[in-house]
Amino acid sequence: MSAIEVLVFDLDDTLFPEGEFVHSGFQAVGNWMSHKYSVVDFFEVAWQLFLEGKRGKIFNLTLEKLGVKYESSMIQELLQIYREHKPNISLHEDAKWAINYFKKDRKLGLITDGYLMTQKNKVDALGIESNFDVIVYSDFYGRDSWKPSPVPYLKVMEATKCPGANCLYVGDNPRKDFVTAKKLDWTTVQICREVGEYSDVISEDSYEAKFKIKSLLELKSIL
Repeated sequence: MSAIEVLVFDLDDTLFPEGEFVHSGFQAVGNWMSHKYSVVDFFEVAWQLFLEGKRGKIFNLTLEKLGVKYESSMIQELLQIYREHKPNISLHEDAKWAINYFKKDRKLGLITDGYLMTQKNKVDALGIESNFDVIVYSDFYGRDSWKPSPVPYLKVMEATKCPGANCLYVGDNPRKDFVTAKKLDWTTVQICREVGEYSDVISEDSYEAKFKIKSLLELKSIL
C-alpha cells in the first residue's frame, strides 16, 4: 500500500489508554472535593463505579453514594475540573513505536474529538505535538464537526494537500471513526486493544474499518 502518504491517528484509546485520563481526572476532582468540602473517598467511589461500567452521570452517582447533597451547579464545577485538569497519562508502547517509525517517511496527522481544552491538555501531557504535521481538534470547529462529520478529515486533506486515496486513518470506535473516512476514499484501520472500549462493538458494514489489528505494530505489514 505504497500510495499511503498520510497516516492519521485517533487519540483516545488509540495512542494512549483513556482510562488513565479518567483515573487522573477523578483524582483531581477528589482532591478538590477534599479541600473545598472535606469530602473523602470521592476518587475511590468514582473509580470503582467506572470499573463497574458506569458511564454518564458518574459524578451524581458518586455523590449520592457518599451521601452528599448537591445542586446541578456543583456537578458543573466537577465537570469543569475534570475536563480542564492537567492529566497524568502516557502513550501505549506500540504508539511510541508507530510515531517514531512512520514519521521518517510519511506525514502524520491526528484527529481528536472532545472538548478543546481537554484534548489539548492530553496532547501537551503526552508531549507529541511536534511529531505531527497536522492536528485537528474537531471541537475547534464546533460540536457539529466532531466525527463522523467530514470536517476533520477534510481539514487533514487540505493541510497535507493529499487526496483521500493517499490517507489512512487508525481509530478504535466503529460507531464514528470510519464511516466518513471510507466515503472520502481513505483506508481505514481499527485498533482492537484487549481493554479497548469498542473492541467488541459490531456495526453495519459501512461503519466497519477495512482492517482490524490488535497492535499498531501490525501497521507495518498493512503499509
